[in-house]
Amino acid sequence: MMNTYSFIKPLIFQFDAETAHDLTLKSLKYAEKTGVLRLYPAAPVCQPRQVMGITFPNAVGLAAGLDKNGAVIDGMAALGFGFIEIGTITPRPQPGNPKPRLFRVKEAQGIVNRFGFNNLGVDNLIENVKAANYKGVLGINIGKNFDTPNERAVDDYLICMRKVYAYASYITVNISSPNTKNLRALQEKEALSDLLSTLKQEQLKLAQTHGRYVPVALKIAPDLELEQVNEIADLLMAHSIDAVIATNTTLARDMVQGMQNANEAGGLSGAPVREKSTLVIQQLSQRLQGALPIIGVGGILSGADAVEKIAAGASLVQVYSGLIYKGPKLVHDICKSLG
Repeated sequence: MMNTYSFIKPLIFQFDAETAHDLTLKSLKYAEKTGVLRLYPAAPVCQPRQVMGITFPNAVGLAAGLDKNGAVIDGMAALGFGFIEIGTITPRPQPGNPKPRLFRVKEAQGIVNRFGFNNLGVDNLIENVKAANYKGVLGINIGKNFDTPNERAVDDYLICMRKVYAYASYITVNISSPNTKNLRALQEKEALSDLLSTLKQEQLKLAQTHGRYVPVALKIAPDLELEQVNEIADLLMAHSIDAVIATNTTLARDMVQGMQNANEAGGLSGAPVREKSTLVIQQLSQRLQGALPIIGVGGILSGADAVEKIAAGASLVQVYSGLIYKGPKLVHDICKSLG
């Protein structure tokens, strides 16, 4: 079953990107319900990793965005991931940006998306988590509704944090999607410091209430100058944030100039963002000096790409676009490369 993706992929790519995405999730859900996924090879045996005080069975995770609502957690788990991150979720349901909003840049093995946090809301996600059988490491990625002004963004993050806390192994704060207007402004020094301070206080309160400490990670953009990366690193340390995820999608297009769909608005992921992501990881690693772990994501389409991220300073890696271009075998290939 693992090797059948190379035969299925041309058929999937006949559909527009979002239709293919939806069909894939529905197929995974069907395979999950009918027991077909039990035929899939057992999860790869890899070196477990201790990160954020959590034991990860292996270092390869599913990045947020593929399963926004947590609808196919068990299906994703069957593919051998060491951890799964669902979301980005917002307090209220929202449709996201108008279609079409997902595009393949096939020539470069890239994806452009301008989804805009389309999701069914945090309450729906929690019901899906409760219905899943998965008992592994689950990250829940939280954001703000598009119509919540930045001055009140913290309220949306607090709502989501309070609701998902009991169900998450860790919580990711997404301030780096380019598809929600002005969201990335929350990465600016003063705004970020205020946000992290408030969320840290809430995290500690919730830890007391629930009798369990749930780590918080911050997901940042690849389109940052060195000075901004250093500022963010300093703030992460100052506010005792548990991890940083580097990186989200890029707005840059210099690496895909002239290619089909390259000029579509939105964030570019996949192979074209690999170098930018790795550079940010290196810069973070140099500044943080091991003070908190880095989760590397962006352009991982092979075991060698994952090894590059770890060498740059990441403790764990996540994939999304690579799964679309390479299929589920990618998870096993990365595990073998990382050992």
